[in-house]
Amino acid sequence: MKARYLLVSCLALLCLGTLAQAVVIDTVPVGDPGNAGELSGEGAGGHGPDRICGSVGYVYNIGKYEVTAAQYTVFLNAAAATDTYGLYNTDMWSISNGCKIQRAGSSGNYTYGVASDWANRPVNYVSWGDSARFANWLHNGQPTGAQGLATTEDGAYYLNGATTDEALNAVTRKAGWTWAITSEDEWYKAAYYKGGTTNAGYWDYPTGSDSAPSNVLGNPTDPGNNATYYNAGYTIDSPYYRTEVGAHENSESAYGTFDQGGNVWEWNEAIISGAYRCLRGGSFIYSPLDTLQASGRSYYYPSSGLSNVGFRVSAVPEPSSFIALVGGFGMLLGFARRVPPK
Repeated sequence: MKARYLLVSCLALLCLGTLAQAVVIDTVPVGDPGNAGELSGEGAGGHGPDRICGSVGYVYNIGKYEVTAAQYTVFLNAAAATDTYGLYNTDMWSISNGCKIQRAGSSGNYTYGVASDWANRPVNYVSWGDSARFANWLHNGQPTGAQGLATTEDGAYYLNGATTDEALNAVTRKAGWTWAITSEDEWYKAAYYKGGTTNAGYWDYPTGSDSAPSNVLGNPTDPGNNATYYNAGYTIDSPYYRTEVGAHENSESAYGTFDQGGNVWEWNEAIISGAYRCLRGGSFIYSPLDTLQASGRSYYYPSSGLSNVGFRVSAVPEPSSFIALVGGFGMLLGFARRVPPK
């Protein structure tokens, strides 16, 4: 059974005011604890050494979708009235392929809104540090308040002001976590493992297939084995580039996740070459199919964000009726600015 958690929806964002916003976040359970891993890592231009990937010794839940711009906007409204650690990146609004989150006001009274057509697309221009702070905020029950130990700086990760690449690479997941950035093994298993037994083996692509997906967005329905990436053209053109999460409705992984191939690269916890955090899954602007494959692996500086990088979260298993309240203001800007691609 799919566990359902709180997620920001466009409808909830339309409501202004001080009331907590209650919406549903979908996760899927990943079972088969103690499954066998497989050798992976060199693809996508040899980014990082080979390693055994995908073996996880416990049951966990993982985000069915990438974290969206709408979800991240509620986080900003809850924890970034004074944005001490730079959770908001101005490129989210100002760059043509940003996720169209806009900030208003002055420090101490910042508020945030997301343009309606971007609300259900993956957030981008988030660093690994931003992603860890979002996970801490979930872990702490989604409180409203300044960026401190009770909100963003402790929880699944002890950050306590860490913002440099060196400091962020020293951060590890703590015992007793409830929400976290996915580990590489958690991410890999949810994307590629066939499931059903602990020796089931792996698909080559996170669409439950060994055949390369197309980049076509189904109309009116998705025939399956499709992903959002560049292949002699974008899956969806300017100004969006990224599809809404789950738009490839019949192209899920064996465990039921969507968009683990394409849309945006996703941060995970692994460190590559001692200086970078690992990325998995490829993105909307890359054409090589090996970036979507199980062998595809890339990396970037943990203190920086890019237009084609987002993230997904893992959670400890919870009853399917679990509900949490998002503390903060949800404000949706009901417009989208059309601009040419970069």
